[in-house]
Amino acid sequence: MGRLPKRQRVAAYAVIIRGDRILLSRLAPRISRTPLWTLPGGGLDHGEDPRRAVVREIHEETGLPAVVSEQARVYSLHNPRATHNEQRADYHALRIVFEGWVPVDAPEPRVVEVDGSTVEARWIPLADVVSGAAPVTSLVDEALEDHRPFQLQRVAAYGLVRRDDTVLLTRLSARAFHTGAWTLPGGGIDHGEAPAAALAREIREECGVECEVGALRDVHDVQFAGTAPSGRHEDFHGVHLLFDATVAPDAEPRVMEVDGTTDAVAWVPVADVESGAIEALEVVRHALAL
Repeated sequence: MGRLPKRQRVAAYAVIIRGDRILLSRLAPRISRTPLWTLPGGGLDHGEDPRRAVVREIHEETGLPAVVSEQARVYSLHNPRATHNEQRADYHALRIVFEGWVPVDAPEPRVVEVDGSTVEARWIPLADVVSGAAPVTSLVDEALEDHRPFQLQRVAAYGLVRRDDTVLLTRLSARAFHTGAWTLPGGGIDHGEAPAAALAREIREECGVECEVGALRDVHDVQFAGTAPSGRHEDFHGVHLLFDATVAPDAEPRVMEVDGTTDAVAWVPVADVESGAIEALEVVRHALAL
């Protein structure tokens, strides 16, 4: 038998995780005779940028708009006696794998392209992938083994503003991770911004009042992983600078920013925080205990 023709294919894929599920595409019967799931993605067109290619492929295979990471990993698969397009070939696949995410309010996935290489798109429980209940390609296993949530560290300034037996709190909107929970007024420090100035700005934006920033009381931090409001799977580390702050005795707080992470502001009884009558982040209880 003569030497088989050499075929090399470069393709781009994405690992898209939401909570405890991963977005996968089921290969068409002409590709796999038995049900087999793979990462959404596909071959690059000549001259096509890999990031553009994977976003295009994700839309064609799942109907969803996606954003992918700047960096990627590359996996190589060489099968000297593969079946490629129903013909035997010495096949070499180079797979560029990005981290990806889709909007949290995106509809259920559906295949858009006609007569493509996939016939179904679905959010598959990660537990089913690990256990083998959902049969997947080797690429899925390799990519999940190397997958790490995007690491995001955020330094923010918050104020403990008290009036008699109440404390000034803001409620997190649907744009925030802990939607509906109450927290201290404040927020992220812009590059080059003094922390005290950042706190004064944030209280002005979130509460509509001017404040006088006092002493730094403590530094608090929190770490958790999950799906961010953007849809990205993140390992989040928040570093919180906690300041004393005061506002005018007759100040009436009201939300000023539009479409921000705050949807309400109020003077909340400290007793309601301590009793759990309202849902408050741990940083609130930490600050009140100082």
